[in-house]
Amino acid sequence: MSATASRVIAWFEIPSTNFDRAVRFYETILGTTLRREDFGQPMAVFNYGEQATGGCIVGGDALKPAALGTLVYLNAEPTVDAVLARVEKAGGKVEGPAIQLPQDIGFIGFFTDTEGNRVGLHSPHNG
Repeated sequence: MSATASRVIAWFEIPSTNFDRAVRFYETILGTTLRREDFGQPMAVFNYGEQATGGCIVGGDALKPAALGTLVYLNAEPTVDAVLARVEKAGGKVEGPAIQLPQDIGFIGFFTDTEGNRVGLHSPHNG
């Protein structure tokens, strides 16, 4: 008998080569403040509710930024376009406009952060 997970992702970590720069980037594009922690390596935790999936920016040498590989989609508030509009000003690179998904799934967009990670955005609305 196997257990069924209540959510597929329990936690995520976005690697950084310059921790402070990466934290400033994500705080700027998402319009939030990340909670800084140290668990043997620096971490800046995204705000999340008790039942939501959590994650952080992580410093140190344990993980390396990458443009290819696992893709994390962050919640884009208030819209994908609003977050994408802040990416280049914060030092990242936008990878095209927001894309509307079929069946009212919402909108997605992509960017490369200051560390070289490719990251996705999702929002149920974009207008």
